[in-house]
Amino acid sequence: MWMLSKDTIQGHTALWLENEHLKISLLPEKGADIYHFIHKPSGVDFLMKTPSGLRPPSEQPPMDFLENYEGGWQELFPNPGDACEYAGELLPFHGEVALLPWDYTILCNDTEETSVHLAVECRQTPFRLERVMRLRTDANFLEIEGRVTNRSNAPASFTWGHHIVLGGDFLEDGCLLHLPARQIITPPELYEPKTARLAPGQNEPWPMARGRNPGERFDLRRIPGREAHTHDDVYLTGLEAGKLSVANPRLGLQFHLEWDAALFRCVVNWQPFGGADLPPLTGIYGMGVEPWVTHLSLTQAIEQGEALTLAGGESLQTALRAGVEVHQP
Repeated sequence: MWMLSKDTIQGHTALWLENEHLKISLLPEKGADIYHFIHKPSGVDFLMKTPSGLRPPSEQPPMDFLENYEGGWQELFPNPGDACEYAGELLPFHGEVALLPWDYTILCNDTEETSVHLAVECRQTPFRLERVMRLRTDANFLEIEGRVTNRSNAPASFTWGHHIVLGGDFLEDGCLLHLPARQIITPPELYEPKTARLAPGQNEPWPMARGRNPGERFDLRRIPGREAHTHDDVYLTGLEAGKLSVANPRLGLQFHLEWDAALFRCVVNWQPFGGADLPPLTGIYGMGVEPWVTHLSLTQAIEQGEALTLAGGESLQTALRAGVEVHQP
C-alpha cells in the first residue's frame, strides 16, 4: 500500500506519508514539523506530544520555539542551541526555521514511493534549507535528505540539528537506549535544579552518569518512567558511528535512527521524565534523541571551532534514516 494524502490538524496543513509499515504526518507550514511517527501494524505513535498539544495557528508567526510547541520532531537551524547574536541578528533559541512556514512540492506518489520536497529561506541568515522526505513502498524506515545553501556572496556560519523527542505510546519504564558514544556531558548550570537527577558540569564515560547525591550513579541506557519526576539535559559525544536505537521490550518494538556522525557529532539526550515544571513543558514525559552538530550556541561554536561555514553559493548535503523494527530482546 502507498499513499500521500493531505488534510488539516488543528488548522495546520498536514501531509501524510504512508505505507504498510509506517504512517507519518508532516506540518509544512509549521516549521515542517513531523508530528506523528506511527507503526501501523501496532498503532503505536513513537513521538511525544505536549499536554497542551498542537494549537491552531496564530495570525502572527511565533517568535519563540516554545510558543506552540506540540512535541514531535523539529529541524533546528542555523542555531539549535541557546539564543545568541550573529552578524548583527539575534538568533532565537533552537534557530529560526522551526518558526517559519516551508514551501513544499510532492515529488512522487506511485507504486514505488511517496516523497515530498520542502524548502525554506532563512530571514535572519543567508541560508536556504531543503529537505526531501521519502517513504518507499515496502520500507520500514523514512529517508530524509537535507541540503543547506549559502545564498550570499560571502562566507556564513551555522550549526544544525534534529529535535526528535520520543514518547507517545512507545516510551515507558524499562525502555533501553543504545548508541556508540564515549562521553557524557552535562551543562554547568541546571535548567531546573529542583528536579534534576544528574550532577552538573560532568564529563563521564558512557553509559554511567554521576547523580547529584554523593556516590549516586545512573546507567543512561536504562530509561525510567514518568514517576521518576526528573528533568535533565545530557550531551553524548565521541560517537563511533551515527546510529542509535531505543527498544521497548514489553511492546517488542525498536526505534532506530542513522545519520552522518562526521556532520552531526553530538546527540542531545533531553530527559524530561515527568519533572519539567515550567510551562508549556509541565509534566511532559519523553526523551530526546537528537543528532546535532554541537550542543553550543552558534557564537560559542564559532569561538571554539565547532561551527560549520559555507562559502558564498556553496551547499552541503546529508542524509538521515529513521524507522521501526520488531525487537527481539
